[in-house]
Amino acid sequence: MDVQVWTFIIVGLTFSIYIGVAIWARAGSTSDFYVAGGGVHPVVNGMATAADWMSAASFISMAGLISFMGYQGSQYLMGWTGGYVLLALLLAPYLRKFGKFTVPDFIGERYYSQTARLVAVFCALFVSFTYVVGQMKGVGLAFSRFLEVPFEWGIVIGVVIVLFYAVLGGMKGITYTQVAQYCVLIFAFMVPAIFISLLMVGNPIPQLGLGGTLSDGTPLLVKLNELSTDLGFQEYTTAHKGRVDLFFVTAALMLGTAGLPHVIVRFFTVPKVSGARVSAGWALIFIALLYTTAPAIAAFARTNMINTVRNAEYTNLPSWFKSWETTGLLSYEDKNGDGRIQYYNDTNEEFVETVAGPNGWAGNELTIDRDIMVLANPEIANLPAWVIALVVAGGLAAALSTAAGLLLVISSSISHDLLKNWLRPNISEKNELRAARISITIAVVVAGYFGINPPGFVAQVVAFAFGLAAASFFPAIVMGIFSKRMNMQGAVAGMATGLIFTAAYIFYFKYGGGTPEQYLFGISPEGIGTLGMILNFIVSITVSRFTPAPPQAVQEMVESIRIPRGAASASHH
Repeated sequence: MDVQVWTFIIVGLTFSIYIGVAIWARAGSTSDFYVAGGGVHPVVNGMATAADWMSAASFISMAGLISFMGYQGSQYLMGWTGGYVLLALLLAPYLRKFGKFTVPDFIGERYYSQTARLVAVFCALFVSFTYVVGQMKGVGLAFSRFLEVPFEWGIVIGVVIVLFYAVLGGMKGITYTQVAQYCVLIFAFMVPAIFISLLMVGNPIPQLGLGGTLSDGTPLLVKLNELSTDLGFQEYTTAHKGRVDLFFVTAALMLGTAGLPHVIVRFFTVPKVSGARVSAGWALIFIALLYTTAPAIAAFARTNMINTVRNAEYTNLPSWFKSWETTGLLSYEDKNGDGRIQYYNDTNEEFVETVAGPNGWAGNELTIDRDIMVLANPEIANLPAWVIALVVAGGLAAALSTAAGLLLVISSSISHDLLKNWLRPNISEKNELRAARISITIAVVVAGYFGINPPGFVAQVVAFAFGLAAASFFPAIVMGIFSKRMNMQGAVAGMATGLIFTAAYIFYFKYGGGTPEQYLFGISPEGIGTLGMILNFIVSITVSRFTPAPPQAVQEMVESIRIPRGAASASHH
């Protein structure tokens, strides 16, 4: 059977499981809709958290980024993993003890003000939205190639499916669907990795295969460095943007993660605080499986791709090349008319003078969208058709599970934080659920539109969302938990400063004509959220020193979040 038949079978099968699960776990109450009734087992919740966590950016885009950026790409790996640990240990258990569904809820109560709540709702919507757009592009990517429909139609199909089970099931439906999606995505990521690792270096463990040697006795990474420098690219194993930027981008991803609303909500779906800690530990194990494999996949894919296309005759190329060309995400333009593909770094002036010019090359002839590397990887390595279909199902599972979690945050921000807690406090539970479902519907449609006209490639769009979360939420949450003195004025001023500074910097350098030479301290827009966060801390602390302390009740509440239950009663005797 060919790839398309296998894809229909495997994707069809996995989707019927998701939809079946969504119908089985329908939400009956608002508590079911927002936090699955709070009764999910920690291991199950760990799997759902991992699926929620590993979005299309982790599954599709991260290995693609590493395969093009080499060592520099590790900032995504370290930032996202470190951020998860920070969230699980520092913030989640306290927020869980505080007992609020959403971040705006926590911020509204802790800073005793509707203004703070509104700023937080705005931030939550903005961050979640930027993030959903990235997922939608991932969905469109997978559907367009394997249903062989245009990219736009791929996104439309994705919108319809997400809508179906997010609106129907709420958090309860999404939680159990995400468990199924985790199983599909991890299986889909590991199977081709193990296959390719065996084929290339004879080691079935891809994490070790990365340091393995090829059949001719050369270590894989040495070979990859040679291939890269032969084409005028930088060595695969060196950082090319400088250490400062590497640090700032890693920190922005890490701290932004810790403020990500859709992951924090997951810690409310378990019955007890101890359960939140246990499920965080399980999730880390489930996440590590994929994250430690990504660098290996990136190196294998890059090596195989260069070996396939370098100086190859266009007419003799394998079939995967032609099928990706039809999606428009891979393109070849014969600039010097010799019928061969010249793939090299034509911005490297020295290389152009010494190698490309004398060989009669007229510029790089191959353009590759980085986001296709993981999906194309099994095809490039000549794996069986069912493995290729499995990877598609995995990519869709990753994008859809995160999109569903995010849409829930968007809908709860609107129906719970804006309507219930601000505009219409007396709304009935039935109407609150209806409002949540209507807002999900609108959000999906808008996200679909931006997915078709995206502002960048998947992981880059996501990196901006993280920078904005780091600059706005992170300080307000941390100081809300650990500082009794932090008051409403400080928090609101800090959040506004961080958000405006970061958004303006990103906008100026991405769309306003700023050049990399003008970067502050050499920090790229992806990493500026870290600086925004530092500004937020400085402004919050300064403003709170010159304004009245929070009410006594709020200070006592902060005290009680930090002290384990039962400790106070023991000390009174």
